[in-house]
Amino acid sequence: MKKIFIISIFIISALFSLTAQTEKEIKAEIKHVTVFPDRAQIDHETSVSLLPGKSVLKLSGLSPYIDVQSIQVKGFGEFTILSVNQQNNYLQNLEDSPEVKSIRSQIETLQTKVEDETAALSTLQEKEDFLVANRAILIKETTFSLEQLKNVMDLYTNNMDQITTTRLKKQRLIKDYNKQISALQKQIADKLGRQQLPSGEILVSVTTEKQVTGKLTFSYVVSNAGWYPSYDIRVDDIKNPVVIFYKANVFQNSGVEWKDVKLSFSNATPWVAGDIPVLNPWFVDYYNPAPVLYKSMTSGAKRSEPPKLNEVAVIANDKSEGKAIEAASVSVQKQVGETTITFDIAVPYTVPSDGKIQMVEIQRISAPADYKYVTMPKLSSLAYLTANITDWAKLSLQTGEATLYFENSFVGKSTLNVNQLKDTLTISLGTDNSILVKREKRKDFTSRKVIGANRTDTFSFLLTIRNNKSNPVKITLNDQIPVSSNSGINVDPVELTGGKLNQQTGEINWDLEIKQQEIKQIVLTYSVKYPKDKTVILE
Repeated sequence: MKKIFIISIFIISALFSLTAQTEKEIKAEIKHVTVFPDRAQIDHETSVSLLPGKSVLKLSGLSPYIDVQSIQVKGFGEFTILSVNQQNNYLQNLEDSPEVKSIRSQIETLQTKVEDETAALSTLQEKEDFLVANRAILIKETTFSLEQLKNVMDLYTNNMDQITTTRLKKQRLIKDYNKQISALQKQIADKLGRQQLPSGEILVSVTTEKQVTGKLTFSYVVSNAGWYPSYDIRVDDIKNPVVIFYKANVFQNSGVEWKDVKLSFSNATPWVAGDIPVLNPWFVDYYNPAPVLYKSMTSGAKRSEPPKLNEVAVIANDKSEGKAIEAASVSVQKQVGETTITFDIAVPYTVPSDGKIQMVEIQRISAPADYKYVTMPKLSSLAYLTANITDWAKLSLQTGEATLYFENSFVGKSTLNVNQLKDTLTISLGTDNSILVKREKRKDFTSRKVIGANRTDTFSFLLTIRNNKSNPVKITLNDQIPVSSNSGINVDPVELTGGKLNQQTGEINWDLEIKQQEIKQIVLTYSVKYPKDKTVILE
């Protein structure tokens, strides 16, 4: 019986040694972050030392917003990875950022001062109680001369004045310290969202037959991070190429600071399903409306209102103008794949987890452009400069907000829209005050006549363009005539001065070249014929 008991203990011990796993905390710094438009992929790397048998390696202090399906763990060495698990530890919060730690330290210092001043107030109160108690005893039980009584009262008054003044000063100090503490606590609450985040953890179960040293790499995707493009578009002179500063606006609020990491910006959308959509059969039949149940007006039923759309305003950061000698941009390597484009930034960046926008220049492009002015004097007396870039698809641009600079001056904001099928990308560069445009009615050629049953209204305009620049310019002049949508109304383009008329839209275009200090004039005349008993609004 004793022999069987010993064997049983041996078997249980052996089984326990086989199933027991040693849990080991490991640290792995963030080496690289690939930022997508609305999430980011985090890459860690670390070396590990393993003892024979099974063990669990725990990497903690991670973001709680990890996409579990995206976790990848790779091992390099003579060991085997058995399993990978992810969890959020709600008993362990993420470490505070250096800024939050500094604020907490300030709060602790102020709280210590409040305690010191409160203790000093207690001491002053004891002194005041002592003086009051002894004043009553001295006056009651001691015989003083007039001079001695006066000295005692002076001593009492001076001490009480000193105590009262000191107490007021300390009370004011305590009030000021508490106000500072309240402001700092509010600042921390805003930064932490009034609630500290749990610590994300990845647990890797490994096994090895001998003591080894190896390497582990971790990769996963987190939400609450992303980037969007914006541009600075600069034109020094219409004789020079257009310079486009391509910038990435990166933000993250994942709960973990990205400290001194290599960044990559990708336009990929890994969260979009890669499966090819399937066209299901499209069945049609006669429409049979459902019967409408009418209710009396006294039933209290209210008509439902359509849902309202939420409008989201995107506020762009102001961009400072460049100096006479511009600093070179950081080194960026562009990788163009079959379906994606990635920009790898050579210089490490630190992106705190505060949701604030941090701007990184990722490309600086000098592209030859055909500059042309466009004006619509019917709507505006201004001339708008445009840059027309061919082969723009090779520039790897995305749609985004653009800040415009012309001749080293800020001229406004626009949108760089690349969602178009044209071979030429047109960029608006704002207005140019050196081009003067005027549209005035020619009263002598404008008339209203009634002939028989019809009325004919004739309108004539003089369009004038003056080029005050020191070089010739190309300009497209746009105007219009009305388009009839009724067979009883007839529109006749009387004089267009060589303009190209679009019969469907009524738009007229004049492509002009105007020399320096030259004035060109265009005559636009049209007539509208319609029954005299009808009303047609033409102005």
